Amino acid sequence: MLRKLKNMLGIESVKIALDIPEEIKKKDGAILGKIIFSSQTDQEVEMLTLKLIEKYQRGRNESKLINEYLLGSIELQLDLAITAGIDRSFDFTLPFNPMLSEMDQMEQGNFLLRPFIRAAKKLKNVKSSYTLIAEAKVKGAKLHPLDKRKVEFK
Repeated sequence: MLRKLKNMLGIESVKIALDIPEEIKKKDGAILGKIIFSSQTDQEVEMLTLKLIEKYQRGRNESKLINEYLLGSIELQLDLAITAGIDRSFDFTLPFNPMLSEMDQMEQGNFLLRPFIRAAKKLKNVKSSYTLIAEAKVKGAKLHPLDKRKVEFK
């Protein structure tokens, strides 16, 4: 009875950890990495979902606007058996499509305007941050393990 309850709540269940490079080139259009699965009991991972989210913010104080964009996602059917006490790794490639604002497109397209556009972005407090989220669906569990990592682009 106690084992079933622990399994449903994800206690002593599968833990996941993302292993990705510190810096990724945005022009590559894909993130190559590894997910490490570990567990204290024998479990089965049915599915793995990976998402890359961009948090785009601009403005200051009351006029601050924040949007989130899904740049890429994949869903993999795994049926992967995890043995207690033994780590298992899984390599992945997550393709993504970087979104460019009009200012970003002008900055890339015209090297003469580049310093002025960068100054305007700084003045308007334009920032983007990127997060990679991995979630595994474990057979019999109600709460599924997940891991998040900040992604730094070159």
